Amino acid sequence: MPGLERYAGADCLVVGIGNVGRQDDGLGWAFVDRVEAAGLCGEAELVRTYQLHLEDADLIRDRRRVLFVDSTTEAAVADFSRGRPQPRLEVAFTSHALTVPTVLETCRQCFGVLPEVEVLAIRGYGWDLVAGLTPAAEANLTAALAAMASPTTVVPPPLPSRRTSR
Repeated sequence: MPGLERYAGADCLVVGIGNVGRQDDGLGWAFVDRVEAAGLCGEAELVRTYQLHLEDADLIRDRRRVLFVDSTTEAAVADFSRGRPQPRLEVAFTSHALTVPTVLETCRQCFGVLPEVEVLAIRGYGWDLVAGLTPAAEANLTAALAAMASPTTVVPPPLPSRRTSR
């Protein structure tokens, strides 16, 4: 499957999730920053957010394709992973930090539409209240950007329905 060129149209959205003030939690924003600086996504809207909310269902409803980028602590992820989440309402104790599958299911239930969605999870290691990525996370970000810029990259099967960040 092609990489970032799939997200270059005006009907596409790239969402970086995280917090640049918490080390590797800023991987999603750093990805969007670099994509924007290099002009890799053409006319797509680029968004940075701390976490997902119910309102994000409205944000994605008119999009053909959406790429969510977030950090992950999953030990099974060596550097980064790509996958297609399945819509699913997931029960949580708060509505302040939703999962991508929950946003997708909310979009489907409220608006009767579902864009093509991919999640890029980049492995992080440090979560202290410090600005800047750890060297290992920086290397993973570079690898993810290189892979996404390559039109020959193959996307693995869907991610499990669980949050890809802390």
